[in-house]
Amino acid sequence: MNVLIPTKVQLHKQSRRLELHFGAQVYQLGAEYLRVHSPSAEVKGHGPGQAVLQFGKKDVGISGIERAGNYALKILFDDDHDSGIYTWDYLYQLAVEQEHKWQVYLDALAAAGKTREKDTSVVKFV
Repeated sequence: MNVLIPTKVQLHKQSRRLELHFGAQVYQLGAEYLRVHSPSAEVKGHGPGQAVLQFGKKDVGISGIERAGNYALKILFDDDHDSGIYTWDYLYQLAVEQEHKWQVYLDALAAAGKTREKDTSVVKFV
């Protein structure tokens, strides 16, 4: 199996996007999209059926990226999530399936009664 390795990776902090070039193809992946699809155990779980739906991540940003060997990126999010190692294969899959994966995520949020917005409700103690 051929592993597609990006020819260019660029972080756009202000627009909260990661730009990936795979040959002539250029993809822009938003921070929220990457965060809710993190390959970490915190998000994916430790086995089938253990995934944890991420919500309230609309305003998450990417504070940095680090190369993980020759096979992946570690993405550091500004909500302190930094345990996901995004392999080149997984990033490519996220890029080419972005529209579908995003809709599946939005549908899951709706079904769970959750939102992309951060919970800012105030609890009053009497």
